Amino acid sequence: MRTLLLVSLLAAGTALAADSDFNGRWDISANTPPRPRAWWVELNGVGTPSANGTFVSAYGGDRNTIDTIAVENGELRFTINPPNRNNKKAGGPSVYRARLVNGKLEGTFAVEGRDTPPIPWTGVRAPEIKDHDDGTWKEAQPIQLYNGRDTTGWKALNPTAEFKWSVIDGILRNAPPTTDLISERSFWNFKLHVDFRIIEHSNSGIGLRGRYEIQILEDYGRPVNTHGAAALYSRIAPSVNASKPPGEWQSYDIRLVGRDLTVVHNGTKVLDKVHVDGLTAIANNCDEAEPGPFIIQGDHSYVEIKSFVVTPLVH
Repeated sequence: MRTLLLVSLLAAGTALAADSDFNGRWDISANTPPRPRAWWVELNGVGTPSANGTFVSAYGGDRNTIDTIAVENGELRFTINPPNRNNKKAGGPSVYRARLVNGKLEGTFAVEGRDTPPIPWTGVRAPEIKDHDDGTWKEAQPIQLYNGRDTTGWKALNPTAEFKWSVIDGILRNAPPTTDLISERSFWNFKLHVDFRIIEHSNSGIGLRGRYEIQILEDYGRPVNTHGAAALYSRIAPSVNASKPPGEWQSYDIRLVGRDLTVVHNGTKVLDKVHVDGLTAIANNCDEAEPGPFIIQGDHSYVEIKSFVVTPLVH
């Protein structure tokens, strides 16, 4: 009897350990035409009654709370319910399934009730990045990533969208709807200075390494939040709202070393060496340990850029 009980306990422990292998932070590459996207998930307590997690991004570009998490016969299944809009839910829940294959998650995504084929995706563990903004980094030669004449050095993030970016009197501007811009060059640790201008109801952003968005939003005088101007989108709100009224030129001075992020908005430091946990919804790649491009979001609404100067940080 004791032997059977011991075998049962060992078997249960083995199953629990297998379930717990899903825990942690995962960077996800998704096959989502017309442009590549990257998702992010954090799972905790898988295999226990207190399993929980968050996901970027099923709805609204947000960091969504996972509603159910279960493992059956080695397959992970988690779901996210659609938000209520006008007291109506937008369809069935998003359903994500995955198995561990050679240390990676191999999965599919589908919306319950839809006839469309599941979207395949692959997840890898988010890397530990050892670089820190510790005062040892030196400035290299600044690079004018926008030359003030044309879009040389930039390309369409969505090649199927009509390209409606132009340069008039030295100002880079879009005419939405159009594509986001992505830089042809990639960067690791850097300082970035951007001068930009928006109109009423504008919504744009700057993607760092093609993964982390600093929000641009017309929100002068409003309370701070994780979707507001100068926020690390859906993750960290700025300490104050330093926005100017629409129509005025504004600036971001952004410093990214490893996962340490500082943002100065119109001369006011609003994020001070905050830790970047993971991807935001702008992400077009999930290679967090590698250099990445800049993205200028232009598919939402109007934005103008006067300067875009990158200073690499080196040892």
